[in-house]
Amino acid sequence: MRKWVIAAFCLLLTVAAAAQERKLFRGFDGGMMVHTGYLSGNLDAIGYEAKGAPKGIGGVIRFHLGEHFRIGCEGYVSTLGQLGNGSYLKYGWGGLLADVYTVRGRFQPYAGLTLGGGAMTSLLMMETPASAWAPIDGTRYHKQGFLAVDPFVGCDFIVSGPMHLTLKVDYLCALSRSSLLPHGPRVYFGFLFYH
Repeated sequence: MRKWVIAAFCLLLTVAAAAQERKLFRGFDGGMMVHTGYLSGNLDAIGYEAKGAPKGIGGVIRFHLGEHFRIGCEGYVSTLGQLGNGSYLKYGWGGLLADVYTVRGRFQPYAGLTLGGGAMTSLLMMETPASAWAPIDGTRYHKQGFLAVDPFVGCDFIVSGPMHLTLKVDYLCALSRSSLLPHGPRVYFGFLFYH
């Protein structure tokens, strides 16, 4: 997986360099976002329904090609707490993105798609520990990789030329073993810096 990410990043840099030579390159932006939302789904292997509001953080970098098109990459970690005893489902994922945008006064709406993948790690403790270091019966741990497509829409508010606030909504769709991955919409808020 790491080789694919490095190869994809090199491809992005090559495209950006070619665009610069043809005067298509118009700068770049990047920043960090926090997110929440609502995820749900059945973990069929153990007959458990996971659901709730995830908490997460991540970031994005995009290269501007022409007046309305951007390419780049993004990556996030989302944690979905379960059972109130330290159990969780955690997604670490990222990918390559492309989006289109326009500017309307101080607002900059955009829509795009990310292709990528990652891994979901789950730790479910079906009982509450009696004390520290006590063994817990019925604990389930699982980690699996997945490929994903992630459509998104959003809008920036232009605070100043180099600084934007952004609000984004996405829906992560797993392309592999999707029955094991809780899914649903997530809402992102963050700061972006333009150059």
